[in-house]
Amino acid sequence: MPFINTGDGTSLFVTDWGSGPPLVFVHAWGLRSDQWDYQIPALTAAGLRCIVYDQRGHGRSDRPGRGYDLDTMADDLAAVIEYFELTNVTLVTHSVGGKEAVRYLTRHGDDRIDKLVLIAPTTPFLRAAEDNPEGLDAALVDANYAAVAADVPKWCRQFEAAGPYFGESAGSSPGLIEWTMQMIIDTPLMVLLETLRTNTDADMRTEVSKIDVPVLILHGEQDASAPLALTGRRTAALVPNAELITYPAAGHGVYASDHAQVNADIIRFVRAIA
Repeated sequence: MPFINTGDGTSLFVTDWGSGPPLVFVHAWGLRSDQWDYQIPALTAAGLRCIVYDQRGHGRSDRPGRGYDLDTMADDLAAVIEYFELTNVTLVTHSVGGKEAVRYLTRHGDDRIDKLVLIAPTTPFLRAAEDNPEGLDAALVDANYAAVAADVPKWCRQFEAAGPYFGESAGSSPGLIEWTMQMIIDTPLMVLLETLRTNTDADMRTEVSKIDVPVLILHGEQDASAPLALTGRRTAALVPNAELITYPAAGHGVYASDHAQVNADIIRFVRAIA
C-alpha cells in the first residue's frame, strides 16, 4: 500500500514503518519523505510507529497543477491520518511542514493529535510588515524567489555558501549536502515557487497561539533558513505549552546533522506524560 488518495484525487506516496504509538512526519520545502531517513531506524527501534509521505508535487506523489496553499496541504495531512484511522498522534515536522501542521490543527482540530514536534519551524511569520519589523525584507524575499526561478542548482550552491544548511555541526558532510540539494533539484520548479510563496507569506501568529497540545521545538542556533530569533524563539513564546531546545552548532538541517540527539529528544517527548 504505497499510495493513498486525497480529497481532490491526488495520489500521495506513503510508507508505514514499525508499530506502537504513531508519529506522522511532514517534510520541508523542496524535500520528500526520504528527509526522515535518519529518524526512522531509531524511532522504530524505540517502539514507535512512523508514517511518512511525499507531499503533493514532491517525490513519488502526484504533481497536480494546484493545491499548494496551506489549507490544501493541511487537508492532505488529514487524509493520511484518516486513512490509517490514527489517534493519539505525534506530528513531527520540519521547516514549512510546521506551518502545515499548525493549519491542520486550526482547520481540523486536535482530536486525533496528542503532541507536536516542530524542527526548525518557519512559524510564526517570515515576511517583514509594519507589525513584524524584524521579518525578512520584501526585496530580499523577492530576490530569493527570482534566484530560485532562474536556476535551482545555482541557487542551492549559493544558498549553501551564504549560510551552511547544516551549520558547523560535526555531523555534517559533503554527502549530506549533495543529498539534500538533489531532492530540491528533483522537485518541479513550479512546485518550488508556489510553496516558497506559501512559506514566506503565511502569517501564523494568531493560529500558533491557539495550539492546545504540548509542543517541542528543536532548532539549530546557526539556522540561516529560519533564524532562531525570528522563528523558533517567537513560536515558543506564542505557544501556551511549548518546550524549546537549541543546538549550538546546528543549522536548518539539524534533523540529519544532529540526528542522534534529535531522535533522543523526540523519544523522550513522545514518552512523557502530558
